[in-house]
Amino acid sequence: MGGFWGAIATGIFASINAKGLLLGNVQQFMAQIICACSTLVYAFVVTLIIAKIVDAAIGLRVSEEEEYVGLDISQHGEVAYL
Repeated sequence: MGGFWGAIATGIFASINAKGLLLGNVQQFMAQIICACSTLVYAFVVTLIIAKIVDAAIGLRVSEEEEYVGLDISQHGEVAYL
């Protein structure tokens, strides 16, 4: 979220190499919005693809029994909380 805001804020507040929205350059602001949203969509799609591959290969969840017992015991063989 910080990077997303930073990309958009650049389009708003830029004043050195390019003028931002506050200095009247709507084109720079729109370019920053398009780039930030494109990056957001790309990251979502790639993450979804990777999650589907991992789910098909080894699964994304543990069994209900392992959840009930606790992952510290079922996955690591240790007790984290007494």
